[in-house]
Amino acid sequence: MRSSVLEILSEDFIRTARAKGFSRAQVVVRHALRNAAIPVVTVFGNLLGHLLAGAIIIEFVFAWPGLGQLTVESVFQRDYPMIQGVVFFAGAVFLSVNLLVDLSYALLDPRVRLAGR
Repeated sequence: MRSSVLEILSEDFIRTARAKGFSRAQVVVRHALRNAAIPVVTVFGNLLGHLLAGAIIIEFVFAWPGLGQLTVESVFQRDYPMIQGVVFFAGAVFLSVNLLVDLSYALLDPRVRLAGR
């Protein structure tokens, strides 16, 4: 986040905002943080996918009941419909998170908008 903010602070639109008379705090909060948050949101979206994948291992190792334990038991019992259902669910969650991340770009950065708007 820090490196993103430092990079954004050297952009032209930040200089323009300062020239318009905004205080440094207003420029940082209104312009720099919103634009610097894009890489952070992307990383958190990817981390959620890895968290979902890591839950299978953690639940199996510590014998916690959950989706991961269900998946491992289904693999050992060769319950293919259950495995397909769990993989489909995990894929749907991962795609939904990535869709929310992509849609949040339009809210964070005014330069990124949907086509036709």
